[in-house]
Amino acid sequence: MHTAARTHGFTESVIRGMTRLANEHGAINLAQGFPNFPAPEVLKEAAARAIRDDVNQYAITWGAKRLRDALVAKYAEWYGLRVDPETEVTVTCGATEAMASALLAIVDPGDEVIVFEPFYENYGPDAILCGAKPVYVPMAAGAELDLDRLGAAFSRRTRAIIVCTPNNPTGRVLSRRELEAIADLCRRHDAYAVTDE
Repeated sequence: MHTAARTHGFTESVIRGMTRLANEHGAINLAQGFPNFPAPEVLKEAAARAIRDDVNQYAITWGAKRLRDALVAKYAEWYGLRVDPETEVTVTCGATEAMASALLAIVDPGDEVIVFEPFYENYGPDAILCGAKPVYVPMAAGAELDLDRLGAAFSRRTRAIIVCTPNNPTGRVLSRRELEAIADLCRRHDAYAVTDE
């Protein structure tokens, strides 16, 4: 069966492989975020109420209005931002889909996307599927980012940098100084910072 050439370099997910091994050996699976506690009662009640109230229709493609309005209210409360729920908020099925959609919207073939290593396994493939080249910048555990190395990773073809803080998989949190340096580099190179939090 024919598959697109841009997918030929991809291999099976490391997370899928870890899950398979955990299941095979009866190990605790740390590959995905499986909670080991019950869902909160308030959440279960809200889900049951939605079923009883026949909330069973597809939302519009950019997300249910009540959810978008609630997100806008939180952005105002937490960050003091005024966000238009009709034109500036899109709800996706998950963060993986959101990242792919964001990169597809801003990255052209031949562009570059900076990705910190280690990284959530989809970041590199997302850039490649957009026709971009991922440029990897190592992030040493417990050490400040090498800002000179990061600056050297930016080029005239850099369109975006993916920022995940706390980092997945290490949990490392970028400092204010590091975030300000990233913002400055993005401004100087007219690049987007795409955040996955």
